[in-house]
Amino acid sequence: MATFGQSGQEQTQAERQAKWEQALNRDVLPDFVTGRLREAAAGRLPWMSTMTPAELLLSQELGIRPVAMVSGTCWYHYGWSWTNGHPEGWHSALDRMKQEALAAGANAVVDVKMRTLNLRAEDSMDFTVVGTAVRVEGLPPSTNPVMATVSAVEFVRLLKEGIVPTGVSIGANYDWLTSYSFNPTASGTWWNQPLDELSDFWRRVRQRAVRNLREDTRRLGNGVLAHTNFGQLIKVERERQPPDFLGRFIVIGTAIHCQRLAELASRIDMVIDMCDGASPLNDVTPHGHNAYPVDNDEEGAI
Repeated sequence: MATFGQSGQEQTQAERQAKWEQALNRDVLPDFVTGRLREAAAGRLPWMSTMTPAELLLSQELGIRPVAMVSGTCWYHYGWSWTNGHPEGWHSALDRMKQEALAAGANAVVDVKMRTLNLRAEDSMDFTVVGTAVRVEGLPPSTNPVMATVSAVEFVRLLKEGIVPTGVSIGANYDWLTSYSFNPTASGTWWNQPLDELSDFWRRVRQRAVRNLREDTRRLGNGVLAHTNFGQLIKVERERQPPDFLGRFIVIGTAIHCQRLAELASRIDMVIDMCDGASPLNDVTPHGHNAYPVDNDEEGAI
């Protein structure tokens, strides 16, 4: 198998793989990637975009030009910590995507989507992000391109309202509820009733994830458009013992800085999205570290 780099010289797959390994060890991009992105930025190569045709038309009317589709991937081993491992894996992938945006001379990367392979690999997981690197009319290339999960149209509208997208914020938490035992006769009835201990456990997991999101946002801005979340509550049966429960929750969004609201205390409210279609809670997902139920060809965020 052979591919062609910027100079047109033939490179084997083994040579490209060797260059990738050298680049990763030095935390840089290989020359054939930077060459391709610079050619795309100069208009000498066709550009690609994650935008829909309607978004592309509106973006051009608002002064945004797509430069190239960029991505970042990190297969991450997170040992014993699901909570720390997931944000670190996503941030590593985002940092690598930012390197591609820099090579393309972009001001921002919009429409950032997060993907993962549904592959069992013990104590590790694939973290992949893709997005569209764009230039904003009248601005020079940025030394620190902004990462945003919002679309290009939403990106410009936020700017016009004085709300500046500043990056991607991530919060995650997991915990165990051990030896859980529900005895309906203790309350004197078999009728429907709330499971207070399990409800309180799940509430604490979610709230800690949101608290971690707030802390991650502090380094970027004073607010966050937290629109993507994933939760999983796994029941672990034990022989002749009450079951354990593993709760995991992650929330992700675009951090913003809003000058007009800078004097207000930051607050994040949890809401329920009553969306149409089948509930994702009915999906059967494998119990393991690879918790995100995303297929390679699925549209949207996590």
